[in-house]
Amino acid sequence: MEFLYFDAGLGAMLVQALVAAVAGIALFYKSITHKIKTIFGLNKNTSDSEVFDDINIDDSTIENASQDDK
Repeated sequence: MEFLYFDAGLGAMLVQALVAAVAGIALFYKSITHKIKTIFGLNKNTSDSEVFDDINIDDSTIENASQDDK
């Protein structure tokens, strides 16, 4: 009877393949559920203004910082 030899490289490759498969399945599931929710109108509508409301950058602050670098 012969035994298989698993070295560290093969073990790491198997773990990487397993992690990639799980990530692929999760992203596929998320994509499918998003498409189904969109078809039935169950998604909450978000506009770009809602997403970026919490970012407050003053243009003068950026200009002052770039002048300080000179």
